[in-house]
Amino acid sequence: MVPMRPRSPDEEHRAATPLELFFDLVFVVAIAQAGSHLHHAIAGGHVAEGLLSYAMVFFAIWWAWMNFTWFASAYDPDDVPYRLAVFLQIVGSLILASGVSRAFDAHDFSIATYGYVVMRLGLVGQWLRAARSDPGRRGCDLRYAVGVAACQVGWVALLSLPRDAAHAGFLLLVAAELLVPAWAERKGATPWHPGHIAERYGLFTIIVLGESVLAASIAIQAATQAGHRGLGTIVVGGLLTVFSMWWLYFDHPMSGLLTSLPKAFLWGYGHFAIFASAAAVGAGLAVAVDHATGETTVDPVVAGSAVAVPVAIYLLCLWGLHVGLGSDLPTGAGLTPVAALLILAMPWTSQPVLLTGLLTAGLLGIKLVRRHRGIGGAPSRTSGGHTVRRGRARYRRTRRSDRGRWLR
Repeated sequence: MVPMRPRSPDEEHRAATPLELFFDLVFVVAIAQAGSHLHHAIAGGHVAEGLLSYAMVFFAIWWAWMNFTWFASAYDPDDVPYRLAVFLQIVGSLILASGVSRAFDAHDFSIATYGYVVMRLGLVGQWLRAARSDPGRRGCDLRYAVGVAACQVGWVALLSLPRDAAHAGFLLLVAAELLVPAWAERKGATPWHPGHIAERYGLFTIIVLGESVLAASIAIQAATQAGHRGLGTIVVGGLLTVFSMWWLYFDHPMSGLLTSLPKAFLWGYGHFAIFASAAAVGAGLAVAVDHATGETTVDPVVAGSAVAVPVAIYLLCLWGLHVGLGSDLPTGAGLTPVAALLILAMPWTSQPVLLTGLLTAGLLGIKLVRRHRGIGGAPSRTSGGHTVRRGRARYRRTRRSDRGRWLR
């Protein structure tokens, strides 16, 4: 056991730890459960109920993961008590995953809530320990501990309310959870690392996109075993969509843009829709496969929308996040909203998945061609890393003055 000292935001070569990667891996179970049940809800014709349950469950997954990620970026002694506390949070994630079925099938969120509370109470202990070891930020750390603990009391109390009142209470508690960081950081900002945060979010993006890769592999398996000709276009369109979504996300490094507390909040909160929509694409591809093989009688427009809508949301939210953070986007970046609108019209065509994939890949291709011709925009992260280094240098120059100004 060592003191839980704050880590430096200027630390060189800061990367995700094996424990953080293990933590992410366990969340794959919960995400897979949520995506699978969303697939079955849409295929069964229960679209509204499925989307509502999916949004509620995914919020718990995303918020618990995000709070751990930002805490670990500021405090990570990697000693025995810290690892045991993280294991407790992992146990909560598994409990949450086991309650996803009841949340979708019976609208019973009791098990999922208990798992969420276990995860959050494990984090409360971490904040209390940080408050003890970091006198300079004790006020901020204690606010986190008190705010998170108070919200958990509210989640448990919510289980005793009737369904209609519980929905209103859910929205109130979501607002309370989202306000806790803003309230706590006013007392003294935690020393999160911008490069580390960007990497952690990128890793989680890969995880949620992995759900779509799994759906595409299932489609390939069904096509080869049953010989359904209609699945070929779904496989091609699904792969084009997933590959393009990955490329578009990592095309512009954003670690150098996290230069102030407001931008950090925009980055963190804005990723809810990105993560949720990316995972939902996998569920949509599974619905498209079911429709092509006759496993569901859902309307073709609904089946096509199950893919097109989350892809459009993903593109619009990613584009909006870049714009909000002041990213050096190419001059043709305004094509993204146009492409998203065109994708939303694809469910009324005969090949919605294939055309969605072609439009997404076309958007990526246009951006790459414009960059090759030198028409504005920043180089890709994979083209040498100079943008990342310049961003980190700019971050180091501005963080002290920016953070002090925003806190005041």
